Amino acid sequence: MDFTSGALWGAFGAIIAANILLSGDNAVVIAMAARSLPQEQQKKAIFWGSAAAIVMRIVLTIVAVQLLQLPYLKVIGGVLLLWIGVQLLVDSEDDGEVKSHGTIGAAIRTILVADLVMSVDNVLAVAGAADRAPEGARLPLLIVGLALSIPLIIAGSTLLMKIMDRFPIIITLGAALLGFLAGEMFVSDPFSRDWFHANVPEADFIVGGICAVLVVVVGLWLQKRGKAAKGSAAE
Repeated sequence: MDFTSGALWGAFGAIIAANILLSGDNAVVIAMAARSLPQEQQKKAIFWGSAAAIVMRIVLTIVAVQLLQLPYLKVIGGVLLLWIGVQLLVDSEDDGEVKSHGTIGAAIRTILVADLVMSVDNVLAVAGAADRAPEGARLPLLIVGLALSIPLIIAGSTLLMKIMDRFPIIITLGAALLGFLAGEMFVSDPFSRDWFHANVPEADFIVGGICAVLVVVVGLWLQKRGKAAKGSAAE
């Protein structure tokens, strides 16, 4: 491997930049999932969840092109993302109760499932960045570049979690973001992409907006129903 190669370092920088720029939504999920834990476990969940997600993203990047050609994959992923958005919003209902029942394993599972769903598109950009490097250096660069982005994702998730504690409305906005991303996945799936582009102008924004509203409405309704059930049980 020629460490003096401009193409090598250019690809390395592109991998890190692409992963950081595309990981904002993942940081939201990590922060929301870790927030359901006791304070002493939050940092562990953020670290291990981020590290496991990066490892999974490396594997996904290697097979990104093949994955993106599979019909229905994004539709299934979109449904999962809707469910995760609603669930995270419902789990924010009562800090004390949720944090007493949350576990690191459950938080990491949520992080991994959400990252798996949201990374189908993201990994294509990272794979494209790696493709700029000499052939023999692509995989090592990919692994090192993604690994170095872990501290930045952890820092972003930790900051978001603190902001969520101070401004709970951020949780609702995060859930809406997941809904919007789910809508984009429905529109861009090979099975439905041509129909949406032919029949629905600005389909990404319209379907994404509808799904964002759906997640918030359903999540808040389930919150309200849960509070009413607790109130009845207390009586």
